[in-house]
Amino acid sequence: MLPRRAVITAHVLLACSGADLAHVPVSRRVRGGYLVAERQQLQRLRTKENPSTSSRDATAGAPGAALPGREMAASASADASAGLRSEFLQVLLSRRRDLQVPLSVEKGSPVRNPIYQKLPGPMDAVPMESCLRKEVENFKEKLVEENFYLITELGEQGRLPVLLLKLNDHVPKRKPVIVFLHSSYKCKEWLRPLLEAYASRGYISVAIDSRYHGERASNETTYIDALKSAWRNGDTMPFIFDTVWDLIKLGDHLSEREDVDPCRIGITGESLGGMHAWFSAFVDTRYSVTVPIIGVQGFRWAIDNNMWQARVNSIKPLFEARTDLGKSEIDTEVVEKVWEKIAPGLDSQFDAPYSLPLIAPRPLLLLNGAEDSRCPISGLEEPSSRAAKAYEESGSAEKFMFIAEPGIGHQMTVNMVKKASDWFDRFL
Repeated sequence: MLPRRAVITAHVLLACSGADLAHVPVSRRVRGGYLVAERQQLQRLRTKENPSTSSRDATAGAPGAALPGREMAASASADASAGLRSEFLQVLLSRRRDLQVPLSVEKGSPVRNPIYQKLPGPMDAVPMESCLRKEVENFKEKLVEENFYLITELGEQGRLPVLLLKLNDHVPKRKPVIVFLHSSYKCKEWLRPLLEAYASRGYISVAIDSRYHGERASNETTYIDALKSAWRNGDTMPFIFDTVWDLIKLGDHLSEREDVDPCRIGITGESLGGMHAWFSAFVDTRYSVTVPIIGVQGFRWAIDNNMWQARVNSIKPLFEARTDLGKSEIDTEVVEKVWEKIAPGLDSQFDAPYSLPLIAPRPLLLLNGAEDSRCPISGLEEPSSRAAKAYEESGSAEKFMFIAEPGIGHQMTVNMVKKASDWFDRFL
């Protein structure tokens, strides 16, 4: 079990293999309406990882020469990573094969009265407002705001609202980007203090409304109604997965912008937004630096250790699915069946112990509260240990860190905001 204050670090990078592979999206483009693996690029990487016999002979006995066993292990690791990402993409595609359209952009307008499906507490914005800002003369006049929609698929929820802030300067021409993701029941406008703080420091700041939130909601029960509909009909995945699809499409858009450095796209989020950041970085390696805040948890561990209640209570109306299962109370079987219906693989092959290590060797900072019952710290022992091992084996242990803040439950703190800010400044 992890100590009360857990800080796990690792050195990150799989020699030549993982380092190169991490920058090659398994599915970087949409061709013919479907995401496809860039197999030729992967094959070139494998060739680079496994040089010809003559090349190996030429370096035999040299200091640091690669051993065949290590080459084989690296190749096997790359194949396993590509395989799990491909599986996840197939899950995303499974409920939208008839919905795909070419990615397009529509102009939007600032939202004057954003929808909050639960009102934020009076102190909830304090951590965001503490974020480091750079003093910029006439900042408001120099701040450029873009509001637009990405059409990620057919249907009402396929219209992704985007808010982008940046300074009106042209040096450098291509800038680093950070994508910010809100927690349940909030919206992209909630994140404005963070967007402005990072924009003042030269980043392009981007926020979206996740599925059934913000501009994609019509009332205060839209998100819960969508979750219950997903259980009944099995045609959508509003808990995490559908928004990850949108974030893949956002990656397409950002990578093609002339003002964006496509090799420097970071992603972070709080709670539900932290889960979105985690899974997006797992499946799309264009997200080069990742900081999930109070979002990562072990879903299977929570079930096996009867610690699922706090997470379930955060979206409890969904779990009234118990009545459909002939249950008088919510129990482990209900939780398992609900997760499998609305987010297939969430508590199995795509759970944290298996997906987190695949973010290596890209910089990853996990920020949690040591007393968070929704993301129990004991349930993060295996995922963080596996991730640390992946970063150590890839030679870049300093690019992974897990911090559990003592005495903190399910809340983002001033300290977490500072740690995230420092991490992006260091690695992005």
